[in-house]
Amino acid sequence: MQRKRYAPGRTGSTARTAVALALGLGLGAGLTACSAGAPADDIAVDAKAGPAAPVAPPGRYRTLFEACGAVPQATLKDLLPGAAALPDAEREKAYRGVAAVTYDTDRRVGCTWKADTPDASHRLSLDIERVVSYDAAVSDDDRAQEVYVRKQLAAGIPVPPTAPPSTTGTPVPTGTASGTASGTASETAAGATSGATPGAPSSTASGKPAPTTTPPGKPATDGATPSGSPTSDLTGLEPRVLDGLGDIAYVDDVVSTVGANSLQRAVSVVFRTSNVIVTVTYREQTTGSTEAPDSAELQEKARNLARQLAERLEE
Repeated sequence: MQRKRYAPGRTGSTARTAVALALGLGLGAGLTACSAGAPADDIAVDAKAGPAAPVAPPGRYRTLFEACGAVPQATLKDLLPGAAALPDAEREKAYRGVAAVTYDTDRRVGCTWKADTPDASHRLSLDIERVVSYDAAVSDDDRAQEVYVRKQLAAGIPVPPTAPPSTTGTPVPTGTASGTASGTASETAAGATSGATPGAPSSTASGKPAPTTTPPGKPATDGATPSGSPTSDLTGLEPRVLDGLGDIAYVDDVVSTVGANSLQRAVSVVFRTSNVIVTVTYREQTTGSTEAPDSAELQEKARNLARQLAERLEE
């Protein structure tokens, strides 16, 4: 009988292969078991973290309209009477206005118009700012309210203790003369110092608003206006909060001297609608006259333009 040929190492290789296969299967089972346990650990960690914090809603406005084209020509003719006597090319240029230089026209736009006559000169400026909050817990509307409050306090107009609610349904903090809408006194002081209107009354030492008994058309206190400078004797035209314009609004009125024999009145109407703040400033400067420009007329014209812009924002 023929004997089977012996192949050295064959039996050993087979054994080693079987062992390796068994180890591989065991290791794979272990890895599978570890992998299966990982999601359970993750779920336990996530459960301890609690629910995600709510994100404040964005403002109503994402873009802004073009400022120089926002004022109808009929309105410009009324606000710039000196333009009517200009040659055609210069008149068209005056009505076209000069756009403000901004870095992002979706965040801020502006325009300025001017026209002169031998007896007076008129200036109109428009500034539109879209406020964006970079804090997920603070809405754009609430941040815009804070910016608006700083402007009003800088003009020396106390903020009422209550303000209209934001679009989120929660009351918007208003602040006082000793604090901004966020309640930070130092921030208010910094804002008022950097952007205060000349002649605006300041806070008292106790932190309460200074009395607002300034006569209509408060004179500027930059040293250029002598004591007893002319102001309007009409009542009810002092810088004040306005009703029926946007979500909240105010008007400021300042008289100052320019040069040796010119008086200037600057009327500003500022209002907020959602996360947009609009500032309309209308100035009239007389030449060789001892009477200041009429407060009632300038305020009425500035308020009419502000109403037109508010209506456009509602479109």
